[in-house]
Amino acid sequence: MKYIIAVIKPHKLEEVREALSAIGVAGMTVTEVKGFGRQKGQTEIYRGAEYTINMVPKVKLEIAVPADLAGQVVETIQSTAGSESIGDGKIFVLDLESATRIRTGESGDEAL
Repeated sequence: MKYIIAVIKPHKLEEVREALSAIGVAGMTVTEVKGFGRQKGQTEIYRGAEYTINMVPKVKLEIAVPADLAGQVVETIQSTAGSESIGDGKIFVLDLESATRIRTGESGDEAL
């Protein structure tokens, strides 16, 4: 099993969710987050005054999938969330040792 963490632009969330559902992803956890990478924030103008936002709003997706689906999930997120501009986000893939469904006690791939 693999645990995929993706940080994307907020306006891409619905498009990514639909694309992942289409390839068989059964569920995910979504969190609104703030952060920065190479872009180091952004400059905005509010009421004529310019100011810098150090932390840019993003959305973090957390998805647990069987190992054989992980590559397709990464490709789907990359192609759907990407705009070829700075700040598109990152995707991290980690090994997932175990998963247990609380309601039924199922574990492993069956719990996903």
